[in-house]
Amino acid sequence: MSDNLPPCPQCGGEYTYAMDALMVCPECGHEWTPADATGEAGSAGAGERVIKDAVGNVLSDGDTVTVIKALKVKGSASGIKAGTKVRNIRLVDGVDGHDIDCRVEGFGAMQLKSSVVKKA
Repeated sequence: MSDNLPPCPQCGGEYTYAMDALMVCPECGHEWTPADATGEAGSAGAGERVIKDAVGNVLSDGDTVTVIKALKVKGSASGIKAGTKVRNIRLVDGVDGHDIDCRVEGFGAMQLKSSVVKKA
């Protein structure tokens, strides 16, 4: 099936396939460009990991994002409402898919998933 396609750089899965200009791993869902896989040593980690928001925009440190769905917060009577703006995000390798470290007004510091925000 994938005779000449490279394995997934994240999980090592061998069932990768090409979708437009991206390579996709169906096992873990990781997407990358073939140039990223070959040029990782020269980039020093800068272009290695691309985090996209819910609509596909590439996020970077310092961006402002908007929460697109209401989120429950443990220990709080009210959660984060859809439409809440979060400024000055920081991209991290979080736990359980939480890849945005931020400070939400009225709630304090927390981590969010990139799938519940869109770039403002």
